[in-house]
Formats: sequence, structure tokens, C-alpha cells
Amino acid sequence: MSKEIECTANETEVCCCVDVGTILDGEDCSAEVSAIVADEAAVETILAHWLSVAESKSSEPVTAKVERQAVEGGIQLTGTYTFGCQAEGLLFQLALR
Repeated sequence: MSKEIECTANETEVCCCVDVGTILDGEDCSAEVSAIVADEAAVETILAHWLSVAESKSSEPVTAKVERQAVEGGIQLTGTYTFGCQAEGLLFQLALR
């Protein structure tokens, strides 16, 4: 028999709870970002921005792997940044939003 949970004024708007360990398991320390930019000048600008944000969120040196691909309308950039821990990668992704 299941019991329905109702929100009360003392609870958050979302009534379900999730253990942080089910979201952050500590295994995946990489974060991937992508963008389509118009030209090489924009490539350098976005890469410098991504690296600056990554370094500001990391307690250790960050490893970056960037791929470039010509697409219609510009250049597709995909960056994979590897951090010392999963939480830093999450902070990096949130800072870029």
C-alpha cells in the first residue's frame, strides 16, 4: 500500500528528496561544453573564457581537450575539461549558464 506525500508550508516546493550520492558519485570528473562560433577570433575568445572559468572553479590544474569542426555558419567547438573532483565540474557547468 503506497502512501501519498503532501507538501506542507515547512517543506520545499519539491516534495521528493534525493541523496546527493545518487547525483554526485565522484566517478565522472569531466564536464563537456560546446558552442558554435563565427570565426577564429571568436574561437580564441570562447576558449579563453572557458579556461578562465574552469581554473576559477578548480582546486587543482584542469586538463582541457578541445575539438574544432567546421560547420555551416562557423566553427563547432567541443571542450572536455577534467577536474580534480566531480563537484568542481558541476560548478564549472553552472557558471557557464
